[in-house]
Amino acid sequence: MNAYEPMISLNGVPGSPYTRKMLALLRYRRIPYRLLLGSHDVVGVPKAKVNLLPTFYFPNEAGVLQPVTDSTPIIRRLEGLCADRSVRPCDPALALIDSILEDYGDEWLTKAMFHYRWHFAEDIAQASAILPAWTRGRMPDAALKAAGTTIAERQIPRLRYVGSNEKTWSVIEASYMRYLDAMEAHLREHRFLLGARPGAGDFGVFGQLTQLALFDPTPMAITARRAPRVFAWTGALEDLTGIEPKDTDWFDPADLPATLTALLIEVGRVYVPLLLANAKAVQSGAEQVETTIDGQAWVQQPFPYQAKCLMWLRQEYGALDTGARAKVDAALKGTGCEVLFV
Repeated sequence: MNAYEPMISLNGVPGSPYTRKMLALLRYRRIPYRLLLGSHDVVGVPKAKVNLLPTFYFPNEAGVLQPVTDSTPIIRRLEGLCADRSVRPCDPALALIDSILEDYGDEWLTKAMFHYRWHFAEDIAQASAILPAWTRGRMPDAALKAAGTTIAERQIPRLRYVGSNEKTWSVIEASYMRYLDAMEAHLREHRFLLGARPGAGDFGVFGQLTQLALFDPTPMAITARRAPRVFAWTGALEDLTGIEPKDTDWFDPADLPATLTALLIEVGRVYVPLLLANAKAVQSGAEQVETTIDGQAWVQQPFPYQAKCLMWLRQEYGALDTGARAKVDAALKGTGCEVLFV
């Protein structure tokens, strides 16, 4: 029996990679939950100020439910509520590497997810037809079609927020191909990113892959053809309730496999320069981020949340003792990720 007994309520939909991330994590951790399928008007459940999915509802000190929407802090909060089947490595150096991998999934792989879904005609058509049916299926065909059109008209202009535009399309697509190749190579020898048990980073990349590998037609075909292990891994990670993890299942951060280093190199190649350029733009009040990623121009609107992501990573690094920091420095050396902490 899991040490955490109260049932957690959350609001989400299958088309949200972050909802899928958190549902899989709750299943793995055997934390009881109830999913309110895209319902924002359930009696007794408060609305979040910003309508993001999934929305979790946790009681405050007075026992009143409060909406919470950020998946990474929610994972940390759940770690504090329940120690069983942790997704955070016990070694603080490896935990920081896990944080980098989770952040990459949440904040870079989502660019590929959003790009493929709302750039290609076939993907737009499928998303427009199915996304509203997940929560509003009981309506006339004409109304359902209109709902899909409304979703597409709202989402397509938002491509600029994730940085998908004529200057960046090729960078996003090439990065996804390299990620698939690196992840496929890693899965030839290892079950999860950091060993024989999943970390938060696994759930971060899994969430995006539920859409890229298992739903949207264009990236799904690419993934199945180019990386069959990644395709299968994504389906299997949906429910890991049968795994019995041990502390010895984690990699030793002083002896990481070359396949994980290759994944970190991809993170350092594309996501790290964006994090640094975005933070600089946010700090200076610039109207857009202008930098070079993978030898090509990258232009997008500044994203204040990703400036917070960089701050949180640096805070975690700063909290490490001398020995743990040395292990992180050695593990990241030459990957491009080391400049996050300079």
